[in-house]
Amino acid sequence: MKLQSYDELKHSKYRLSLMLFLFLNVAVSLFCLLPFSGRAAPVYSPPVLLVTGFSVALLSGMIITRKQKLPLLNPVALILGALWAWHIDHRYHEVFYFDGSFLIISLLSVFFISAIALSDYLIAFCLHITPPVITVLLLDDGQHLMTILFTITLPLIGFSLHHLMRRRFDTFTRRLVRQLYEEKESFSDLSMLDPLTGLYNRRGLKNRLDTLLENHAGSHYVLLLDIDHFKAYNDNYGHAMGDQALARVSVAIRDAVRSRDVVTRYGGEEFLVLLTNVNASMAMKLAERIRQHVVDLKIPHRFNTQVSTHVTLSAGIAPIFEDDFDRAVANADRALYVAKNQGRNTILAWEALPKLTQPSGSLV
Repeated sequence: MKLQSYDELKHSKYRLSLMLFLFLNVAVSLFCLLPFSGRAAPVYSPPVLLVTGFSVALLSGMIITRKQKLPLLNPVALILGALWAWHIDHRYHEVFYFDGSFLIISLLSVFFISAIALSDYLIAFCLHITPPVITVLLLDDGQHLMTILFTITLPLIGFSLHHLMRRRFDTFTRRLVRQLYEEKESFSDLSMLDPLTGLYNRRGLKNRLDTLLENHAGSHYVLLLDIDHFKAYNDNYGHAMGDQALARVSVAIRDAVRSRDVVTRYGGEEFLVLLTNVNASMAMKLAERIRQHVVDLKIPHRFNTQVSTHVTLSAGIAPIFEDDFDRAVANADRALYVAKNQGRNTILAWEALPKLTQPSGSLV
């Protein structure tokens, strides 16, 4: 998972918290407006009407424009907190008699909304409760100061500690996500490389092939190479020496071709080179250059005396017709087979074989 995905997840949580915050404000404001709790008629408090209208309008807008990203939580929390402070002041002076619990109950109602919807957003929480807290302290005139301070301080301390823990958790999660993504990229790169030679493996070849065939016009050739009598080399020199020979041959092949050509360890002692944007003549020259580079390594191979006393390789080469890579590999393999039977340490083009099943069409 990328950091972008994690940020999108956080934004989704942020959006849901804002929507929950607006919904709770609508619910509480409707409770204040409708004739509940024995009231004979609804009380149309102007600030509560504004809370309802503002929250419903914003909530509807968020539902309609789902993809819009706006930092609305803090200003919305402050606006609604100010409206609730106005409501508390309005009701306190409008009604003839309130007992001492009215201000505390009003404050707890505001804290109820903040605690449920804004527990992970300390700044928004503080912006929402600050106007009602100041209003209640001014209206109470010190009569219930300790109770109000306790009502304010306890949740504020709790949410501050919760916020610090959330920030530390978020930092840890971001670091973990970044580390996992980097390790994923590293393992993905490694999984496309052969660990012995450092060349592409078949998965890496497929990954490069899709891009090359899409973005490189012109003619491409497949060169299939196989080390001559390599089983005898392993049997007599040992697999450790065989691995060293493979590593040296792979370096020679890579050095002999151009940087845009793709060199792959295709099997045990078999290599595949994808030659891009070349004609038949250039492809044969590159193939011959590879063969000579391997001979020039002068890796002793006294069990290859029918061909040479050093490690050599044979190769078959075939063009790619109409993006049909598999067909080109099959044709190159057929040419390689014939090259082996003709004495090894040689390059043979598929076009030089008897024309039995060659496809028609232009090269790509």
